[in-house]
Amino acid sequence: MTILKLTDEWDKVFPKSDNVSHKKVTFPNRYGITIAADVYKPADCEDQLPAIACCGPFGAVKEQVSGLYAQTLAEMGFLTMAFDPSFTGESGGQPRDMASPDINTEDFQAAVDYLITSDEVDADRVGIIGVCGWGGMALNAASIDTRIKATVTSTMYNMTRINAKGYYDADDNADARYEMKVALNKQRTEDFKTGEYAKAGGVVKEVTEDMPQFVKDYHDFYIEPLGYHPRSPGSNDGWNVIGCMSFISQPIIAYSDEIRTPILMIHGEKAHSLYFSQDEFEKLTGDNKELLIIPDAVHTDLYYKTDVIPFEKIASFFNENL
Repeated sequence: MTILKLTDEWDKVFPKSDNVSHKKVTFPNRYGITIAADVYKPADCEDQLPAIACCGPFGAVKEQVSGLYAQTLAEMGFLTMAFDPSFTGESGGQPRDMASPDINTEDFQAAVDYLITSDEVDADRVGIIGVCGWGGMALNAASIDTRIKATVTSTMYNMTRINAKGYYDADDNADARYEMKVALNKQRTEDFKTGEYAKAGGVVKEVTEDMPQFVKDYHDFYIEPLGYHPRSPGSNDGWNVIGCMSFISQPIIAYSDEIRTPILMIHGEKAHSLYFSQDEFEKLTGDNKELLIIPDAVHTDLYYKTDVIPFEKIASFFNENL
């Protein structure tokens, strides 16, 4: 396993709680990539606890949203983990800021590997949380990993769907996909010639009045002091390396209708991405699934607004199902 150099000081975008203990850990995934994570638990607690692994949003690091979720839920009695995906933040993997629907699903499973083998965890009581683009990865992991006993998605994105079909499926046709593939493969050729990887996506550095509200929301979180972190791809030049073409042809959540464990999906009423959660929720079966729509909330409200994120509901869901 690759030895990572981890930051010693507290460098989260949220304040440290005096009510939880915190430590950094590393573990390998099955692609040989070393994952870096923060583990939180109630202070002075020696009991085995139910555990929750958290990740997301896409282009974020554990010092941002997933860490806030993890620390808050640790205050509520859980052992929690916020981890950096492969190629991102303090985790290993080259090139940097790459992404993969397969490897990133494996990252969740590797987090579960760590938790269920920890002496601090009740191995039969492990759940996961995925925020934004990692909401889709969380559902994907839940559909294949029976060790995951309960799953929460928050303001979920399906990254494979949006790459293949565009926003609101507006580019869901062969011609549009072909033109996108031509452009991506042209860029691959240039990248190989120069030995550098061009970035795709990302957050705008400056906003104008004519931009969609959700673009402004992303800017306010990632670029402004609110959620900026220097290790976050979303806070810098892009969300992922432009070569992540497998998102086009490897759709995730193919068997979500076969998930037998409880699912809680949370989304903002005014979030541009609400259709992702609504559509995926319709595919789920059984009576232990819930879609909770937060009135008036936009997409990024569920990143950081502790008075909007329904932490009591999330804790109750895990207490009932883990």
